[in-house]
Amino acid sequence: MYQLPKTTETATTRSTLVPAMATPETSSVRRKPGRPSSSSRDDVVKAALDAYLHGRRIDLRAIATELGISRTTIYRWFGSRERLIGEILVLTAKPLHDQARDEAGGEGAERLLATFDRFNRAINGAGALRHFVAQERDAAVRIITDGRGVVQPSLVAWITEDIVDETERGAFEPQIDPPTLGYAIVRLAEAFLFIDTTARMEGDVDSLCVVEAALLGFQDPHAASAQLANRAS
Repeated sequence: MYQLPKTTETATTRSTLVPAMATPETSSVRRKPGRPSSSSRDDVVKAALDAYLHGRRIDLRAIATELGISRTTIYRWFGSRERLIGEILVLTAKPLHDQARDEAGGEGAERLLATFDRFNRAINGAGALRHFVAQERDAAVRIITDGRGVVQPSLVAWITEDIVDETERGAFEPQIDPPTLGYAIVRLAEAFLFIDTTARMEGDVDSLCVVEAALLGFQDPHAASAQLANRAS
């Protein structure tokens, strides 16, 4: 499976349209004229990633032409354009989650809230993702929230693992089973970050943090969120 090249990513690079991970290693693979294509599934991912990070539409026809393969081959490897995009979103979100988890302090519910809040803010500030959502809103929301797709199940797995880790360490006692709590945390973030435009809550990461604190069992969710904000400032 294709992996992002290791880079040192800052908050500034995450908030730009083309973050630091858009290195020459992620540039499109161009086939030399006159030679049979030896392009692989990973080459398609690289080309799609390059387009995504640079704010271009992920065009299967263009990728197929560039790599010297047919669109049929791409569909055979990925099933659909949306599935390919889902893989790109997961590929770029995983380092943000891991960084949020590694930088979170405390233990138990405090550590979980810090992890989720950092991750939410990184996602909300990811320029390439926000650009994609703005350009293809219906498709983007469908890709992100589809339980049968790639993105939501991956996020639920990561968040559930975070909860299980703190539970097994004896630092956290969830009031509901970790898979259900993980699913609720992810669905809540989807609503606040991408879906709920009517209530004007889209992108309201501060309110999202308060609600997540309540789900994690804090007696005073507002105080927990404020304490986390003060620590980060």
